[in-house]
Amino acid sequence: MGRPADLRCAVKPAVLVCSFVLCVYAGVRLLDGDWFLVALWFVGAAVVHDLVLLPLYAGADRVLVKGAGRWVNHVRVPAALSGLLLLVWFPLISGRVSERYAGVAGQSAEGYAMRWLIITAVLFGGSAVVFAVRRGRG
Repeated sequence: MGRPADLRCAVKPAVLVCSFVLCVYAGVRLLDGDWFLVALWFVGAAVVHDLVLLPLYAGADRVLVKGAGRWVNHVRVPAALSGLLLLVWFPLISGRVSERYAGVAGQSAEGYAMRWLIITAVLFGGSAVVFAVRRGRG
């Protein structure tokens, strides 16, 4: 039997293929068989992320690191968590799928934007409290 590193190298491609299969399945189920929109969404997401968003948030992080000094992670962590929540719940936060969501889930999609803003404020507020406590001790 091979070394454990050999096993990890053999498992990674299988996990990657499984994740792509899961993404394709989710895309097909989400858009109810509208293949053109599914393909457009996948290509658009990759292009927009790689050519637009990645340079923007990498540049913003570089500016933050230069200007923030020691408290950079007290901004990075809540911003990353808030951005992740926005990315995951964007259709409901923007209100673009509220009728479809209400039809499928049987619940209203209203209030997602306000809840996301509250969660973002709590994340940044909690980070500010942690920073203040650490600064007070030091």
